[in-house]
Amino acid sequence: MTVHELAREAGVTADTVRHYVRIGLLRPQRNPGNNYRLFSRADLRRLRFVRKAQLLGFTLKEICRLLEASRSGALSCAQVRQAVERRIQENRRRLEALLALQRRMEAAMDQWGRLPEGPADEEGLCGLIEALELPEDEATDEALRQA
Repeated sequence: MTVHELAREAGVTADTVRHYVRIGLLRPQRNPGNNYRLFSRADLRRLRFVRKAQLLGFTLKEICRLLEASRSGALSCAQVRQAVERRIQENRRRLEALLALQRRMEAAMDQWGRLPEGPADEEGLCGLIEALELPEDEATDEALRQA
């Protein structure tokens, strides 16, 4: 398969295929007659694996590491499961922080609905932000640090 054929089969662009070759995710053979890259069914399978791993949140760097570990026989499905479980926990923490941020922003808008709009003061500070009432609890403080 050529770059364009592989791209079409995998549902990606030819530029994506070329990029994956540059970073080592794909390692095509060369046609001795014209030096074109030639891709196999195994390359198509690998490319589809890459796309699915990306859908699970793995970065290209992480996918490279997974594939290298697989080549050397050092990868197990249990390790992949653990990596996804860690990512789920990270995502939960991020979502909680984003939800806390959303609540703070909505509360600020509610407070600001009762305040007049005016110009920034001589130091360039907006009175709306200065008038904001902050709840004093550790969860809010932690969410502010993470956001």
